[in-house]
Amino acid sequence: METLKEFTIPFVGLKDGKHNFNFPIDNKFFAHFEYYDFDQVQLETKLVLDKKSTFLELSLDVQGKVTIPCDVSTELFDFSIDSQFDLLVKFGSNTESNSDEIVILPEGSYQINVAQYIYELIILAIPLKRIHPGIEDGTLQSEIINKLRELEPKEENLNLGVDPRWNKLKDLI
Repeated sequence: METLKEFTIPFVGLKDGKHNFNFPIDNKFFAHFEYYDFDQVQLETKLVLDKKSTFLELSLDVQGKVTIPCDVSTELFDFSIDSQFDLLVKFGSNTESNSDEIVILPEGSYQINVAQYIYELIILAIPLKRIHPGIEDGTLQSEIINKLRELEPKEENLNLGVDPRWNKLKDLI
């Protein structure tokens, strides 16, 4: 946890009210979580901690871009991230919470590490299927895209309701 020590916020010495923190996020941050899907990471996390007498309110805001591979063409592209998340930190003896937005820390805690929450916020901002914007607008030219277009079923066979890839199976009968 040495690499994530900078994400630990000691809240005991802070006065009640809002406090701002900034965390630059790069590839080393994701290496700690053994997540290597990003080629390059340029993110900035802004955290606003609103300290109350009995609880804490955390507002996370992540902005920037990550370079990820396309699931169709394997080409790298920049994906912009702009994501927010609010977290409520309460104190008590029961440290289990049924909500994703509420964290319960043991009584007497004096600090909170926000690295896991930042990591989850970024990962959940990435879509499950990553498609290069050049594929959607038709401007991307690559060998893989050309081969996929070449192997695409022909229009006349689709109108007949027969997929030409299944015709070879008829030879087996």
